[in-house]
Amino acid sequence: MNSRLRADADAIVRQAIHAVLPDEAVRRALKGRTFPGRVLLVAAGKAAWQMARAASNCLGDRLFAGVVVTKYGHVKGELPRCACFEAGHPVPDENGFAATGRALELVRGLCAGDTVLFLLSGGGSALFEQPLIPAGELQDVTGQLLACGADIVEMNTVRKRLSGVKGGRFALACAPAKVCAVILSDIIGDPLDMIASGPACPDSTTCADALAVVEKYRLRLSEQALACLRQETPKRLDNVETCVTGSVRELCAAAAEACRGLGYEPILLTDRLCCQAREAGSFLASVLKTHETPGKPLAFLAGGETVVRLTGHGLGGRNQELALAAADGIAGMADAAVFSVGSDGTDGPTDAAGGYVDGGTKAALAAKGLNIHQVLADNDAYHALQAVGGLIVTGPTGTNVNDVAVALVR
Repeated sequence: MNSRLRADADAIVRQAIHAVLPDEAVRRALKGRTFPGRVLLVAAGKAAWQMARAASNCLGDRLFAGVVVTKYGHVKGELPRCACFEAGHPVPDENGFAATGRALELVRGLCAGDTVLFLLSGGGSALFEQPLIPAGELQDVTGQLLACGADIVEMNTVRKRLSGVKGGRFALACAPAKVCAVILSDIIGDPLDMIASGPACPDSTTCADALAVVEKYRLRLSEQALACLRQETPKRLDNVETCVTGSVRELCAAAAEACRGLGYEPILLTDRLCCQAREAGSFLASVLKTHETPGKPLAFLAGGETVVRLTGHGLGGRNQELALAAADGIAGMADAAVFSVGSDGTDGPTDAAGGYVDGGTKAALAAKGLNIHQVLADNDAYHALQAVGGLIVTGPTGTNVNDVAVALVR
């Protein structure tokens, strides 16, 4: 392993994630705001606890009560006047359903002068849920969507119609109270109705769109579920004000600044990366080979969210798979590396944020009897990278604004 490039990668990851933590973003969104009636807080998503803590510090005694639901391992302590819950992600579970039920109880019977401060971040589609179909089927449909290669927009187009809170339905439950939605975006282009499936946003998709996703991926749905897909979602909400406080653009800008500070010239390839993780890794390797003998160190950045098509039964995530897929293309290059991380600190069902590879990774894997193509076919990037010191582990970060992949060449 190239120790200098690995040190650079770790420094870039630390600085980029620190720059997109939600604390300042929430304070900025609430600065100067006054709420004449009661203020109730509902926070959902991977960054929910961090966002709720920042909001609680800003509001103080003005906060009447709150419900926070986030991923397992993401609650870092008690918050004043808030009930905090942990639940399943990416597949919803009973704890998430119960927590969402508590949130709905909290907002029931509010007055027009009350305000629901709704703090939303990525992961909310799984964590903030009240199923309109049996829970077991909802979990099965979510699993099918994750396995078939559907992108996040396609997934949410289906999921919001199977839910009592998504697609604007939570905002309806809050009426006549005003909903002030503060959002960390984890979807390319920041489509408000798709972030966590838009619980407080009018839905821009149609029943026909949802049914087309079912047909495209040959999803198995019951008649009850198909009937839900044929019920239209709210197209207008008059009680919602929305503020997007963070996105992958900021993550890429922070990573670029970190690269610049380490002597690299940063080049942003895209902040809308949306393809198979393996294809993205192969592409970044090709970019590095084109610039193998640069006049100065270069850093190529790609932000967004890739997808993994499951062909095996191993352990990993999209960022680990992207990195491992690049290892073959840069094999033997003395001063090149590719790494990719999820800003939330968790990549797939693992404890790693992502993965790192360089010109020596392929040989190191071969020395342990591991073949890159076979590992990718089994979707087992986690164990392969773990064997050669290629995992990037940050722990839960408290934010979630997509992923960033970086290709370095010195």
